[in-house]
Amino acid sequence: MKLEGVGILNAINLFIALGCGELGTFKRGKDAAACIGLTPVQSSSGGKTRIGKISRRSKNCGFRSLLITGAMAVVHQLFRRSPRTQKEVWLMSLIERRGKKCAAVALANKTVRTAFAMLTQCTEYHAVAIE
Repeated sequence: MKLEGVGILNAINLFIALGCGELGTFKRGKDAAACIGLTPVQSSSGGKTRIGKISRRSKNCGFRSLLITGAMAVVHQLFRRSPRTQKEVWLMSLIERRGKKCAAVALANKTVRTAFAMLTQCTEYHAVAIE
């Protein structure tokens, strides 16, 4: 629950999706984020790779919605105060370039990858403060 945008429901769902049952099926955090539906859809044929938009069709659409809602809460909170960590500086620059909703999906993607790394390496999350 120390991750940005992760509350009780997201923490439980992340632990279930990544920690308990399906952890053996994912080799990387990118694979876990793709399973939840937070990465662009890829259409490959004949050696050509075409990366499309982020699909809303996934088997975990409720969980995906919870993650994006938590990320949107972080985005809205960031407008009320100045950035305190390096991740918030990254998020603020992403909001300026791409918009709030795109930045929220990117933060949700980063949250899943970070949670996967935390669960596989048995570590805790420590935000890097701005110096």
